[in-house]
Amino acid sequence: MENSTHTIIEFTRELHTCDINDKSITESTVRVIWAYHHEDVGEAGPKYHDSNRGTKSLRLLNPEKTSVLSTAIPYFDLVPIPNKGTTYWCQMFKIPVFQEKHHVIKVEPVIQRGHESLVHHILLYQCSSSFNDSVLDYGHECYHPNMPDAFLTCETVIFAWAIGGEGFSYPPHVGLSLGTPLDPRYVLLEVHYDNPTYKEGLIDNSGLRLFHTTDIRKYDAGVIEAGLWVSLFHTIPPGMPEFRSEGHCTLECLEEALEAEKPSGIHVFAVLLHAHLAGRGIRLRHFRKGEELRLLAYDDDFDFNFQEFQYLKEEQTILPGDNLITECRYNTKDRARMTWGGLSTRNEMCLSYLLYYPRINLTRCASIPDIMEQLQFIGVKEIYRPVTTWPFIIKSPKQYKNLSFMDAMNKFKWAKKEGLSFNKLVLSLPVNVRCSKTDNAEWSIQGMTALPPHVERPYKAEPLVCGTSSSSSPPKNHPLELLVCFMVLCSLWHSTHLWS
Repeated sequence: MENSTHTIIEFTRELHTCDINDKSITESTVRVIWAYHHEDVGEAGPKYHDSNRGTKSLRLLNPEKTSVLSTAIPYFDLVPIPNKGTTYWCQMFKIPVFQEKHHVIKVEPVIQRGHESLVHHILLYQCSSSFNDSVLDYGHECYHPNMPDAFLTCETVIFAWAIGGEGFSYPPHVGLSLGTPLDPRYVLLEVHYDNPTYKEGLIDNSGLRLFHTTDIRKYDAGVIEAGLWVSLFHTIPPGMPEFRSEGHCTLECLEEALEAEKPSGIHVFAVLLHAHLAGRGIRLRHFRKGEELRLLAYDDDFDFNFQEFQYLKEEQTILPGDNLITECRYNTKDRARMTWGGLSTRNEMCLSYLLYYPRINLTRCASIPDIMEQLQFIGVKEIYRPVTTWPFIIKSPKQYKNLSFMDAMNKFKWAKKEGLSFNKLVLSLPVNVRCSKTDNAEWSIQGMTALPPHVERPYKAEPLVCGTSSSSSPPKNHPLELLVCFMVLCSLWHSTHLWS
């Protein structure tokens, strides 16, 4: 179809052709390349597209859950205005006072035009309700020693957006609850600005827009942050073409929280997978009584600049006694020094954000591996105790004496062989369990040590079958062919030519 502004071309192909020149289409990210000339093809054939070309990361099999909202649906914006260009910027907001319960049914990013590559992610946290409006007077750099104490109460993630993502619509039976005593009165908006070119004088007013209604849905949504606790104890050696890290939402954490709150289980309907620049692939694995179930979510071709919630084709139930593993794959071939877990885009993360219902009092289900056994791998024998500095200091042996543990890890001569041995060690280490409630509270097993489960590593997907849909999480009655519509905005021309 063609009109004055659009050319739409439809085509079909099998998802898995088994042709070595074709890329299988799965639920992972794919990079679509496009090019067109503004004149139709003539007798001499197509003309060179010149600069009318580009690429876009897409998740072609992510089922659409867009909902057309009435223009009468009310909304409110949460928009901070920071005074720095490269930072994590935090600001508290007060949720509008409602006389009755409301459900948020859609959340949209509001990104300042021209800052699309600057705003890396936005997190919305629930804060303690025991404040007054004086906490709203100013924003501040997040995680800074002088950050207001009130910000420290904001640990429960209630929504997450990352670069490349679009608006998120909740399923028809689920909404984010506002207006009841259990719901947030104050929220903290955290915006991560990534400014690798060090542009100066940038003032941004990006944020989130929340659409809400009094037409209450059946269930209240919750968010669980699972994976690796963001910490310097998450270590990735340099020069590695492939290194795997795992974050565990342990059986012990899920058992305690679910038995107390919802023994019949919770239902996951969407997942956001999150890593940084070294990330190449992420899987969220699901186990029950030692048996692996269908992957909750995966992206084998992770794109740092394209992160969005994946809607599950079929909701998956998590029961007491289940455990989850967020498995991340990294490439550090271009790095000469260690990569550490941390907030910067040059640091790394390995996280999964699970959207589920009904809401329970579990906000973080994560882990971090033991650091002392990691240091023993490079020959560290003793550290100075009590620990009075951070990072802590090595006491022996001589070659590491008085070095921080970070400097010691960087001093070690890493090669691929050592990196592979270290990776095998890290995946077998005991982990420290993080199991958190809202309002800074913790479940009783918070801080305990657990052994990672004995599972097949790495995850091995079933072989793809030519001419079929993705086998890693087979949906019912999925068509054997994929239909894609490309819509190219070209208002300057009445006709275009497009190929991909």
